[in-house]
Amino acid sequence: MMPDKLRLNLLESRRGRKLLFTALYLSEGAPIGYIWWALPTMLRSAGVPVDRITVTTASLTLVWALKFLWAPLVDVVRSSRWGLRHWIMLTQTCMGLALLPLIVTPFDGRLGLLTTILFIHAFFASTQDASVDALCIASTAGEERGGINGWMQLGMLLGRAAFGGLALYVQQWIGQRGALICLVCVIWSTTLLVRFMTREPPMAIAPDGQQSSLRDLTARLRNAFGQPVTWFAVGFALLGGAAFEAAGAVAGPMLIDCGLAPDRVGLFFALPVVLGTGLGALAGGTISDRLGHTRAVAWLTGALAMVVAAVAGAYAGLATFGVPTVIALLSMLYVLFGAFSVSSYAMFMDLTDPRLGATQFSAFMGATNLCEVWATFAVGKLIVQSGYGPALLTFAAVSCASVLLLRGIRAARVVPA
Repeated sequence: MMPDKLRLNLLESRRGRKLLFTALYLSEGAPIGYIWWALPTMLRSAGVPVDRITVTTASLTLVWALKFLWAPLVDVVRSSRWGLRHWIMLTQTCMGLALLPLIVTPFDGRLGLLTTILFIHAFFASTQDASVDALCIASTAGEERGGINGWMQLGMLLGRAAFGGLALYVQQWIGQRGALICLVCVIWSTTLLVRFMTREPPMAIAPDGQQSSLRDLTARLRNAFGQPVTWFAVGFALLGGAAFEAAGAVAGPMLIDCGLAPDRVGLFFALPVVLGTGLGALAGGTISDRLGHTRAVAWLTGALAMVVAAVAGAYAGLATFGVPTVIALLSMLYVLFGAFSVSSYAMFMDLTDPRLGATQFSAFMGATNLCEVWATFAVGKLIVQSGYGPALLTFAAVSCASVLLLRGIRAARVVPA
């Protein structure tokens, strides 16, 4: 085994950190793209009602929303011999193993079997996410987190594009089984970077019996969650992204209902969505580092709500505006979301105690995922009752109101333990 001190360490340079976290988020984004983009489109084209689709995806997202319940394991079970690298390698191995049953027995329309398999995968994937984020917090400075998050989201988008958009297009030649084999290979291949090209950052290492102290962890959590700024942040995470989450959850089904064929919807997710969100993430990360993460989030939240309202109006007037207008507005929405996501993640990292990298940040991200859960579930129900337009306008209003919580974040001060 190669001594740790002789191993190439991507975390030592900014360029290396960009490469590592981009690759890790690619391995995270690939299965997310297949589950949240490709699967809803395939189900809708097969005639599954929109509300059943959104219930299925919302139930899977619930695992991510609740990951803060087991994320403390990543902070507690850590020593000089077992660190964040080991957590990442373990969970990525299990992510691939969990998907193997779908390769042996391809999905044949039984939602119960599919959901069970994906629930198991989501548990390991959400734990991998908590471990990667903790590694990022422990190895990056505050002034580079917006930019790093931009590259992380670019990796996420590349994975989503390949397996959430492009997979829909190429499955006609390689089949669903071929797409899933490629998916598992991507997940496992990025583990090699962690195994052979990184070393544990000093902040993530603690002597045996010290970092693993449950008493210390509890004291830090009490301090963190005893501060008002933490709860302002949790509240914003629950509400701020509602407009986008609602529109994003039904973008595929909505385009199908606009008359687009499934392969064209796949190309939309593979090209305009990924390019727009990627550019938005890179630009948003740079701008938020200069403008200030919280201020950037406030402006971007308002912009997202306005575009979602415009999408609602364009769909309501589809005969007048046409499908290209809906596609153009959705493309703009994803550009803004790219900037919004990296700015908000950087803001949450700024509020996180590095010693609670997995636990506290997972609480913020869990609230963000919970926003996706309730917005995805509710928008499906509202669409059945009142249609796409009124439903999307409702969520645009929720996001606008959430900006008030950002004033509390800016006014409050984080007190270290």
